[in-house]
Amino acid sequence: MKVKVQTLDAKAGGDIQLDKEIFGVEPREDILHRVVTWQLTNRRAPARATRERSDVARTGKKYGRQKGGGTARHGDRRAPIFIGGGKAHGARARVFTSSLNKKVRALGLKMALSSKAKDGKLIVLDNLDMDGEAKTKALQAKLGKLGFGKTALVVDGEAVNVGFARASANLEGINLMPAMGANVYDILRHETLVLTRAGLEKLEARFNG
Repeated sequence: MKVKVQTLDAKAGGDIQLDKEIFGVEPREDILHRVVTWQLTNRRAPARATRERSDVARTGKKYGRQKGGGTARHGDRRAPIFIGGGKAHGARARVFTSSLNKKVRALGLKMALSSKAKDGKLIVLDNLDMDGEAKTKALQAKLGKLGFGKTALVVDGEAVNVGFARASANLEGINLMPAMGANVYDILRHETLVLTRAGLEKLEARFNG
C-alpha cells in the first residue's frame, strides 16, 4: 500500500510503502473492544480503603456506665455513630488491573492503524520541523491546508519535535506523542492519524523487531 508523503507546507514529499502486515489487517470490533477495555481498566486508579471500627486509633476504655446514664450502652468511642469513629460498611481497597495477551494487544494496534489507512484518515508527514519561529498561529494556518480534521493524533519518532509540541500545545484537538506511546484507544478516538517518517519507522520496528 502506497501513500503520499507531505510536508507541513502541504507540499508533496514523494511516496512511501506501508507494510501490509501492519496497515493492511482487516479490523475486528471484538479485538478492538477487548484492547480498549483493557487500556481503560488499567488506567483506573486504585480505590483507597476507608477506616473501619478496628482501624480507628481511639481508646478502647468503656467511657460510660453500663446502666443509669439514660443512654445506650457503649463500650468505646470507635463505634460508627460517634464523630471520629470508624466507618460502617466502608469501601475496601481495590486495585483495578487486568491482563491481556501480548499477541492480542499487538493485533489490536495493527487493526487500529489499518482502520485509519482503510478509511483514508491516515496522513504521513516528512517531518514536523517548522521554518523559523514555532508559533501557534503559523502552525494553525498550515494544518488547515493538510486536512487534519477536528481531532488529530500526531505520532512522531523516538521523541516529539520540541518546536511543533510548543506550537501545537494550545491547539484544541491536536495531540502529539512519540511512537512508543501509540495505542489503540488514542488512535480510535481521534478523527485523523498523522505519522511522521520517523514515527512510521519506529512503529514498523516495534512490530518487526
